[in-house]
Amino acid sequence: MNDKGLTTEQRFELIKRNTQEIVQEEELKKLLKEKKNPVVYWGTAVTGKPSLAYFFPLLKLDDFLRAGFKVKVLLADLHGALDGTPWIDLENRYDYYKEAIKQIFLALNADLTKIEFVRGSEFQLKPEYSYDVLQLASLNSIRDCTKASAEVIKSSDNPKLGGLIYPIMQALDEQYLDADVQFGGVDQRKILMFARENLPKIGWTRRIEIMNPMIPGLIGKKMSSTDAKSKIDLTDNGNIIKDKIKKAECVEGDPDNGIMAFLKYVIMVIKEDSKKKFIVKRDKKYGKDLEYSNYYQIERDFVKKELHPMDLKNAVAEEIISLLSKIDKKKLDSLALKAYK
Repeated sequence: MNDKGLTTEQRFELIKRNTQEIVQEEELKKLLKEKKNPVVYWGTAVTGKPSLAYFFPLLKLDDFLRAGFKVKVLLADLHGALDGTPWIDLENRYDYYKEAIKQIFLALNADLTKIEFVRGSEFQLKPEYSYDVLQLASLNSIRDCTKASAEVIKSSDNPKLGGLIYPIMQALDEQYLDADVQFGGVDQRKILMFARENLPKIGWTRRIEIMNPMIPGLIGKKMSSTDAKSKIDLTDNGNIIKDKIKKAECVEGDPDNGIMAFLKYVIMVIKEDSKKKFIVKRDKKYGKDLEYSNYYQIERDFVKKELHPMDLKNAVAEEIISLLSKIDKKKLDSLALKAYK
């Protein structure tokens, strides 16, 4: 969906909604005034399987599309290798990620014609890129790179050198993708600030960095691509989804959990934009069905304990099943057999 005729302020507010931080807001406002179709890039390393959590950043990218941006999705195969993906699996992981992300965009009714998929190794192996990697490597210490990658790369007592190269490459990706904005999770904040600090040192312009909050997992932590209990896979069937949601943490009266977060940042954004209501069906002995027009109404009733966790879970499970019904699960399962041996 592309919203035509939006003012600069409306474009700004559309981009800002459901983000945690923009560095810097004034730079973004200036960009929107001066450039009709800026470029935003969002990247993901080809590691574990994309899960339901991917709906959040990709739904946010649809906001960028509606605000007139061109979206570039970086499928970072070399970053995946630096973060532990076997080199022999990179080709198949890339194929899986590209198909999975395309299908999520389609499920969200995003305009694929305005989205460009870029494979990292297509430009990251070029001499000029390698030259800039060496330049930044000469300007930063092991401590600098370790600090920048701390919340993104798997840590150990004897870390691989690749983890230190990771933030240098992610910074340079902004330049070589010709991006005006990099969008990522707040867990990447240190890398994004590393990019702003370092690109000007070698003659490149610092970019605007926009971050979304992290959605908690079903067991009370960040959704993980490797922890089956904390996430819902794109290919999970209805029974598995209902079972995972049933077992998810959702303490009565406490909205700080993965169920409520997914409601806030995905389900209710879709509902509100399409002017549809979120319906919670209840057994008649517990009262009539409930209808909600926005997330804050849901949170109010949940905190007041007028909305029971199980009723909420059942309604959320049905919404997730509906979302994932648009995914070609057979195709993804087929690609997964090659990508995740």
